[in-house]
Amino acid sequence: MELEKQVHIVDDIRSELTSRTNTRLKVRANMGRSKIIECEGTLMQTHPALFILEVDRKRGRTARQSYQYVDVLTGMVELYDPKSGEPLFILETEEKEDGIFGVGLDGEDDEE
Repeated sequence: MELEKQVHIVDDIRSELTSRTNTRLKVRANMGRSKIIECEGTLMQTHPALFILEVDRKRGRTARQSYQYVDVLTGMVELYDPKSGEPLFILETEEKEDGIFGVGLDGEDDEE
């Protein structure tokens, strides 16, 4: 995938999450070695390279977790609306003529 397109998609993810600051999100994160965590929390802050969620823990406690926008792009972190269960970002994979696969957000217009 072209570097410019990746930057554009990361910027789209960042702007969408910035507009959802202080809202509830459901997170499914692949932490490697078959460890997948699922939690629900409030999007507290967005930064240039990462975003911070305050997740709910047992006994009314909360913890802060940070994730990178690139992890959303690669599918390592999936974000959902907690009420509807719908994913916030649907990544589509397309095979190019040269056999290289590219990833983009569903519904985006290609500007080639």
